[in-house]
Amino acid sequence: MSELVYYDLKRAATMTPSMPIQVARELGRRIVAGTIEEGTLIDDEASLTEKYQVSRVVIRDAVKILVGKGLLDVRRGIGTRVKPRSQWVLWDDDVLAWLVSAPPSKDLINQLMDIRLAFEPKAARWAAERASPEALAEIESACIGMEIEKGSVEKFIIADAIFHRSVFRAAQNDFLTAMEGVIYSSLLISAQITNNDPRENSSSVSFHREVYQAIAEKDGALAEQLTEKLLKDAIRRLQEAFGDNFRK
Repeated sequence: MSELVYYDLKRAATMTPSMPIQVARELGRRIVAGTIEEGTLIDDEASLTEKYQVSRVVIRDAVKILVGKGLLDVRRGIGTRVKPRSQWVLWDDDVLAWLVSAPPSKDLINQLMDIRLAFEPKAARWAAERASPEALAEIESACIGMEIEKGSVEKFIIADAIFHRSVFRAAQNDFLTAMEGVIYSSLLISAQITNNDPRENSSSVSFHREVYQAIAEKDGALAEQLTEKLLKDAIRRLQEAFGDNFRK
């Protein structure tokens, strides 16, 4: 799935087409996708200059961008090395967007689902307790959007992400809202594996509508329980796709 879908959901500005940013984007995608492996040295400045047909200044600025995102470490006399994923700025919008367009990683999806299970059920409970009429209308609209798009793969995934965004925002917690990007990347990555058959989307719509009803009726305990059930169903489908090695 295109990283542009992530930017649209997050309503974050995509990178402007300056040369350093274009080079940083190309290198960043390759690092996040694992094409340039963690712990390895990237090509030296002269090689990158020749490869991308740009000046050394452009390469230096591109490297600085990726250093700022925690992807690269520059050591004088040694070179520029790809840092371990544990040291990346994983909350960064560009890093999360690049993860969406990278080949799905079982380990990454496991970690992202951990985050979703930890926070989304509580977000649904708080939405039930705190949602304004406008927020409730937004969640209901998202359910309608899922129903309308259930015959499409990509459009349904986007509608699904909008539903979860609406619940997060209805919880009225700025720290949760700041985590939206992680939820989007998790959903967009995992849904590419679990939502390949549009015929299965109808049951997913029913799950989400049950969550909405619980929130609308201000039943926080039920909203939390149903959201956990929804996520565990997604994990079940991931287990079926990946086999027994997927974390239970």
